[in-house]
Amino acid sequence: MRRVADQLEEQIVLGLLHPRERLVEDDLCERFGLKRHVARQVLSEVERRGLIERRRHVGALVKSFSAREVAELYALRELLETDAANRIVFPVDAARLDELEALQAQHDAAAAEGDLRRVFRVNMAFHRAFFALSGSQVLVDAIHEYERRTHAIRSVSIVFPPHLEKARAEHHQMIDALRRGDREGLIALCRAHLVPSRDAYLNAYHQRSAAAATFASFTGNGDIE
Repeated sequence: MRRVADQLEEQIVLGLLHPRERLVEDDLCERFGLKRHVARQVLSEVERRGLIERRRHVGALVKSFSAREVAELYALRELLETDAANRIVFPVDAARLDELEALQAQHDAAAAEGDLRRVFRVNMAFHRAFFALSGSQVLVDAIHEYERRTHAIRSVSIVFPPHLEKARAEHHQMIDALRRGDREGLIALCRAHLVPSRDAYLNAYHQRSAAAATFASFTGNGDIE
């Protein structure tokens, strides 16, 4: 069950499943060879992770967000992640820095090979190791939870090479800031790291809204969702 939930999570963050796309129990049973009760458990787990929502008479849908929800989620992520960076005690243990460098080497290799599933998984591991330097497991868990809740938002940017290259460069800069004990630079990097995925989703959202308004003006239908 967890394996299938992980695969659906990957498909959402990589944009293979789109916001508002339906997840149907029968399809899951056929695709993954599941019994119906297991398919229901999978959907419950993916919903618990904040990746889908259930609507009456519609069923399970990949979660979509309003512009306000995106702004609020990313404002919260910024608070959590910059607080974690501010809690890091310098100098950072050399073994912890070596761990981050090893994870980033895996991230670089996966990006070079175009293996986006591995990029996603190693990126998550890098972030957990990085924020663990704060010394607060409660904070690390909260960061992970809200990072996961924005997977469908991140899908707009993660598959584009320029965004991936920027993220890789910032990871290396974070490690360098840790080695130098540059707290202000580290906090600034944490803020900047959130911007591309947030802005890419908001840009796409506003483009969809403008297109829907244009369509409605031509058809005379003023009911825009």
